[in-house]
Amino acid sequence: MLFGLDGVEIGLIIVALCLFGGILSGFPVAFAIGGAGVISFGIIAMLDGAGLLIHQAIDTGSAMYVDLINSGIKADAISIFRYPDLPRMEEPVFPRGWEFALDRNVSFIVNRMNERVLAGQSIETLLAVLMFVLMGITLERSKIANDLLTTMAKVFGPLPGGLAVSVVVVGAFLAASTGIVGATVVTMGLLSLPTMLRNNYSPEIATGVIAASGTLGQIIPPSIVIVLLGTLAGDLYSSAQESRAIEAGCTDALTYLGEPAVLSVGTLFQAALLPGILLALLYALYAFGYALVNPSKAPAVEMGVSNGDVITRSESFTWFLGVPVALIAGLMLMSNLNMVGSQSIQVDSYTDIGQGASLRTNVSEECQTSMIGLHGQEAWDTAITQSAEIEAAGGVAESVKLSEEEIAAAVVAKADAAAPIGTGIAILAIIFALILTTARGARPAADHRPIYIGLIGVVLGLLVDILFIRPTTNAGVTVVLMLIPWAIALYGCTFAAIMLSKNELVRVVFPPLILIVAVLGSILGGITNPTPAAALGAGGAIMLAAYRRLREDDKSGKVVIFSTLAVILMILIGVNFDLRVNQGSPSFETWVAFAFAYTAWLYAFFGLLFSCYVLFKAGILPPVVRETAKVTSMVFTILIGSQVLNLVVISFGGEHYIQQFLKSFDNELTVFLIVMLVLFVLGFVLDFLEIIYIVIPIVGPVIYGGTFDPKWVTIMIAVNLQTSFLTPPFGFALFYLRGVAPKGVTTGHIYRGVAPFVLIQVVGLGLLWMFPAIVTIVPDLIPN
Repeated sequence: MLFGLDGVEIGLIIVALCLFGGILSGFPVAFAIGGAGVISFGIIAMLDGAGLLIHQAIDTGSAMYVDLINSGIKADAISIFRYPDLPRMEEPVFPRGWEFALDRNVSFIVNRMNERVLAGQSIETLLAVLMFVLMGITLERSKIANDLLTTMAKVFGPLPGGLAVSVVVVGAFLAASTGIVGATVVTMGLLSLPTMLRNNYSPEIATGVIAASGTLGQIIPPSIVIVLLGTLAGDLYSSAQESRAIEAGCTDALTYLGEPAVLSVGTLFQAALLPGILLALLYALYAFGYALVNPSKAPAVEMGVSNGDVITRSESFTWFLGVPVALIAGLMLMSNLNMVGSQSIQVDSYTDIGQGASLRTNVSEECQTSMIGLHGQEAWDTAITQSAEIEAAGGVAESVKLSEEEIAAAVVAKADAAAPIGTGIAILAIIFALILTTARGARPAADHRPIYIGLIGVVLGLLVDILFIRPTTNAGVTVVLMLIPWAIALYGCTFAAIMLSKNELVRVVFPPLILIVAVLGSILGGITNPTPAAALGAGGAIMLAAYRRLREDDKSGKVVIFSTLAVILMILIGVNFDLRVNQGSPSFETWVAFAFAYTAWLYAFFGLLFSCYVLFKAGILPPVVRETAKVTSMVFTILIGSQVLNLVVISFGGEHYIQQFLKSFDNELTVFLIVMLVLFVLGFVLDFLEIIYIVIPIVGPVIYGGTFDPKWVTIMIAVNLQTSFLTPPFGFALFYLRGVAPKGVTTGHIYRGVAPFVLIQVVGLGLLWMFPAIVTIVPDLIPN
């Protein structure tokens, strides 16, 4: 044994040294990772060929080992860490020679590149990275952060530590709209840091809050970290639970768990929402508390007013809080009372398949024991009772085609039970009402007659729906009946939009807010998966940037506005009409709806092309495309390089060695705590991409193969990885900020400034540890 260490341990040390050496060499990380894998394999192969790397493996032919197997202990549970007294035998780290390991690695590299990079199931999800990067860089180049920082400084500046709080708010806002840490930190460092220093803010609180707020894009959806981590975690969780089920004596994870072992990126976006908001809130509370304790280091600053109209406190409470809460609460109450609900009378032509038992009971005795240990005796007894009842009834009821009379009766029953107000009309009414009432509060001195006319149109629309529209009314007639009320409401909303455009806060916040709601709402609401939502966000960001550019040049942005309205029109038509004109004999109204939808699509596509032309002519689009290509290429090159490094670790038994060490602990909580501590320490020297693609595949089968909720595990890892941007000496946010900070701000200022925020990250992890419902409550409330 070389240096008294096991050969596998020396191999792991060689891989780590090559990896850190490649990163510290200044060579591009994306290529240094793959190079480290190749060099480390060569060194290990050379030492193994010289007979210097000897692995102390368990002697599986010894009497002690046989006795353990005969006692019922599975071979996978036996390791040198759990049973250190077992007899050993010496063998090389490459038992079949390094040539065989090299040949296998080359084959695996080709297969993994095909599965994970070129044509695997996860490639569609990984395309979301390209779209989100394009969306973020486009918004960053459109200078949206400039307006947000200026406006939020006016809003929060008069508060103690208000400028620091405004940076946190803008950081959270940019995280939800761009998700690009480097761009956010650099932008806020250039704009906010000089302003904060001029107003006597200490360099520590100023630099700390900018660096920390810039990293919120790593956890607040849409987060590139969650896309990359979620794609990998889904595969790890599925395979780990399958292995766990087989070890328990069951045939598959579905039998053992009673539910599919599935983890999607969309679910992780839902799970990350509250933790991201929690971290932003903790940052803001710290900044506010710091200002209260040290008022001279974070003073209140009057940055001017953001609106010419004087809005009293009572008016603000009434129109910005009371009325919106009342409208939304009223909608929820009416939904619970079945006054608002679906008016669809579409019924299935087949009966539903009968409900099976809650658990599969036709399993082996070993699997039964394991399932009782997992679910409890009561759940097993309930499943046995359900199975007996199903058997007595002749088995699970099969789906049967309904007769014409049964379908007609089902339609009548569904129409009779329908709510008097349709969900779609109710939501449109709420949106119109919120726009009108917000405009009323934002411009208290303006002429409000158009607002009140619009509200009358909203009420008329609801009355028309109650009195004249039935569940059996077709979509064409519904449009004709609602035409006049909605026209009146739109008349008021047009004036409301003009009023709101004169309010600086609304004018700055509203456009990106709509984009955020459209992207996140479609994902969190389960309407679509992240990739189409990311494409929507990229297209919306291009149009938003083009509109801003046109306004800067004193040109009309009506093409962009009408294109946005065309998209909304397409959605409304698609929701209310069956546009499948190539099936059966479509009606006249279907053809009319299809014509309007197709025209709207053509105009929206023209608007997108026009926006691209505007940005190209302004010199914005080419650098955006180049930067997007560079970032995306880096991510995928790191993905390929990490596969090389992982296969090297697997080839000499390093992955198995680490997993056996982690499995030697009886307490699952202890294992996860060790992994989190290792990730935290590695964050000081490695970027999140290296950790995701190098470390997680090694420890993933262990931490995802237990009883912990995979959503909670993944979000805990994501929050931990966010810390890697703040921890010196290699925290990327620190480098970004150091590059744009004034000369008076030293590296020591930045390090001391981020230290409290690193502790806040640890506190945030502790809160998620103690209250896992923070992670799981949103996915539980929103159906997928």
